[in-house]
Amino acid sequence: MKRLAFYLSLALVVLALASCKGDGKSLITPASSGRPYEVLVVADDNCWMSPDSALYHVLDTDVPGLPQPERSFRISRVRTAYYDRTMRLFRNIILVDINPKAYTQVKFKYSRDVYSSPQMIMTIQAPNQKEFDDYVSRNGNLIIDFFTRAEMNREIKMLEKKHNQVVSAKVGSLFDCDIWMPIEMESYKEGKDFFWSSTNLNDLNFVMYTFPFKDKDTFTKAYFIHKRDSVMKINIPGEREGMYMETADSSLVDVRNIAVKGDYAFEVRGLWEMKNDAMGGPFVAHMRVDRANARVIVVEGFVYNPGRLKRDQIRRLNAALYTLRLPSEKTVSEIPVDGALTEEKVEHKAEQTSNK
Repeated sequence: MKRLAFYLSLALVVLALASCKGDGKSLITPASSGRPYEVLVVADDNCWMSPDSALYHVLDTDVPGLPQPERSFRISRVRTAYYDRTMRLFRNIILVDINPKAYTQVKFKYSRDVYSSPQMIMTIQAPNQKEFDDYVSRNGNLIIDFFTRAEMNREIKMLEKKHNQVVSAKVGSLFDCDIWMPIEMESYKEGKDFFWSSTNLNDLNFVMYTFPFKDKDTFTKAYFIHKRDSVMKINIPGEREGMYMETADSSLVDVRNIAVKGDYAFEVRGLWEMKNDAMGGPFVAHMRVDRANARVIVVEGFVYNPGRLKRDQIRRLNAALYTLRLPSEKTVSEIPVDGALTEEKVEHKAEQTSNK
């Protein structure tokens, strides 16, 4: 009986350790390999080596809104036969499964933390190469967003554990909101309905401002640029008179409707510049409606890092923007990697918002 009790206790301890750890990971699940925004593709030569490989061209797409070309992901590829125990530890994996005997149509599925943690595995199943290529070409943005959001969710988990408490307190006192910004953003400036924080090197920057929600055309590119430029001109001047921040070429500004916590939001990406100066860089912004207070809230991250790559920095700031909590919101939600709120539903909410 004592031996039975001992083994039972040992089993309970093992189960507890396997299912519970401070950061939510299992102690018996190894840490994933690979760098952020690196994807391992498991595909045979017929799929991957053709000159017009759809999957390669999708993953190799440049990130919008950056001053120089930077592709969406670092890409690694392994043949299916060499997808072994070591390869299965990658943090982001795409499994290509083309089998005319098993499938009659193309579909994709995904799973989390199967062989390591954190990990996201997407499997694309197809009956033949042509239907696979057609599907991937049509759904390229879905694939890019899937892994980008998975990485941003990992960033949000890190921000939850360690973020700048001063910025959170300032945002709380000025706007009755909360947001998690990287801990190194220690400098800040306050204005009327305006807040700006940055690192001591000024490479990472966060801006937040509000204005009354009155115009049905608020959520358009033209309105956003006009409002942004007027706010930045007042609050972010340059070193000398006549210098101030403004949006660069409007034709390079990209806008789209997104979902934040299941509600409509407006995402804007583009380039900023300092009027009458040589400074500039990329920015990403979210516009959201605080219905309880009849106001629009804009949160923006912008990067100043001349001569260096900026993809990971702007994505890090974009992840932080998703942590914004309006006065009516109690928690920070995970970004749905599979686009749980469809584009049609987002468009419908956009129309409702504009018509109020």
